[in-house]
Amino acid sequence: MPYQPLEVWGCGVTYIRSKQARETETTIKGIYEKAYEATRPEVFFKATASRCVGPNEPICIRSDSKWTVPEPELAFIVGIRNEIVGYTIGNDVSARDIESENPLYLPQAKIYKGCCAVGPAITTPEEIGNPRDLDIECKIFRKNELIFDKKINTSRMRRSVDELCSYLCRDNPVPMGTLCLTGTGVVPPDDFSLKHGDLVEITVEKIGTLRNPAIQL
Repeated sequence: MPYQPLEVWGCGVTYIRSKQARETETTIKGIYEKAYEATRPEVFFKATASRCVGPNEPICIRSDSKWTVPEPELAFIVGIRNEIVGYTIGNDVSARDIESENPLYLPQAKIYKGCCAVGPAITTPEEIGNPRDLDIECKIFRKNELIFDKKINTSRMRRSVDELCSYLCRDNPVPMGTLCLTGTGVVPPDDFSLKHGDLVEITVEKIGTLRNPAIQL
């Protein structure tokens, strides 16, 4: 990893594609629709450094999950005054079957060994320019064959990174260097799940490409 984040947080339902996918899968209808439209964003704890991996290190599939997917995301780093001091790529690996069974299972769907990939580099806000005009592409390879390839632009985010940072840090003393994932707009088909040996490549404009093989726990 380009650095060791003491805390990693995630933001959900920031793209309409994410809202649609969560509403389709959940057994409790309407909650993701409300979260997408609400003033307050969804912000959840994701990981510590010990649960994260860097480039070319394996992301993990929970042993009790049969529907796990990568979530390619722009991520920002919080400074000592709660300002955004850098950007990188995050892969918010998630067990969709566990989350869909009950929203209260979100921590188990999100937080486990190898649940988050970070890297390959840190880019400054000056180098990024407008964080709401970046292409994000996710490719998944299985046995060296490309089986998924989709791209989205961060302009499709409903919320700005400054808004997400403000809610993350509100009455919440996050340590300097905290990493925050800003949500995904790239969602594989409902019949897709990561398998042992798959390779996930996430490319974010002006940052680089984060590659990780998947392993089954």
